[in-house]
Amino acid sequence: MAFDSVKHATEEIAKLSPSFMSVTYGAGGGTSKYTLEIAKNINERYGVPTLAHLTCVSSTKQTVAEKIEAMKLAGIENVMALRGDLTPELEASDRSAWAYRHAIDLIRDIKESGADFCIGGACYPEIHPESADQKEDIKYLKEKVDAGCDFLTTQMFFDNNLLYNFLYKIREAGITVPIIPGVMPITNANQVERAIKLSGSFMPQRFKSIVDKFGHSPEAMKQAGIAYATDQIIDLFANGITNVHVYSMNKPDVAAKIKSNLSYILN
Repeated sequence: MAFDSVKHATEEIAKLSPSFMSVTYGAGGGTSKYTLEIAKNINERYGVPTLAHLTCVSSTKQTVAEKIEAMKLAGIENVMALRGDLTPELEASDRSAWAYRHAIDLIRDIKESGADFCIGGACYPEIHPESADQKEDIKYLKEKVDAGCDFLTTQMFFDNNLLYNFLYKIREAGITVPIIPGVMPITNANQVERAIKLSGSFMPQRFKSIVDKFGHSPEAMKQAGIAYATDQIIDLFANGITNVHVYSMNKPDVAAKIKSNLSYILN
């Protein structure tokens, strides 16, 4: 989406008065400048706290230091520290020369910079794609938290039981920071393949049946996808979770419908 389109979409979502809005790195056109502009606009114009993403893959120490300083000058208070996606070129490159190989390296530099940020990190209820197993994944997650992560936001998931099991395991491992579950409404069939590719998410049979039945009809799939995400959120709230991150994908109408579906539950 072009910058103006993303800006408009974020403003429409901000009008729904969410607790916070997450602004991805390079939102609106692939530059960190746009991330800061959008985050600052949401915060100053609508009073909605923002969580600005900062990625470090293939960056130099100087580049990251400059980005941290720019965030401070823009009044950013909350930062999502991420490694970033690996392009095919980066996959094939020599990682030994990288200044930042993992998000933990970025978190340490943010803490050492003296910037007074609330730092968020990512976690995977179904194991990070590059981890050998969940035990290894949780071990590295604990190191990330110990490095200075104040909270964690999960990758999307479509089976709440996977999240509950994950929460039990990380608490047993001594990870006590707040966890914000990430729920992504799948509103068209094409999103399914992308979601699996990005996160390796397990698709329950119940969800597969929805896609099989309604995937050919855009409006029906959109309605069913919103209903499924709403059901997930209701179950999370019923089980004591009071904060959820909805991956709205710059779709104000989807965000508005989910909020409407939860109108009495959120009060």
